Amino acid sequence: MPLLERVRVEVYIPDPHRPEYDKLLRSLQEEFTYTFGGCTILHGLDGSYLSQLGNQIPDRINLIYTDAPLALSVDFALVARYAHKLRNVASETLGEEIVMVAVEQTYHVV
Repeated sequence: MPLLERVRVEVYIPDPHRPEYDKLLRSLQEEFTYTFGGCTILHGLDGSYLSQLGNQIPDRINLIYTDAPLALSVDFALVARYAHKLRNVASETLGEEIVMVAVEQTYHVV
């Protein structure tokens, strides 16, 4: 069976139950659905991070991801620009830099 190369774009958004965070998640859902045909959202994931003082801080996040019909081996610059644009929109929307955007190559069985 052949494999179809795709790029997975993941956005990790903190979940403090504030309207601007929910609005960003809905906006990304709409963007991914109309641009790439769909997305998946995982709500209420538990995580943690290390504070500047070295304390472990519990963190609640939502994860939204989509698979784009691109290949990192061919479309790296395009994907990098898109990831940076997503990060900038998130930072501007929330007024802080707390959103992580991750990109990885994935393969679908066709």
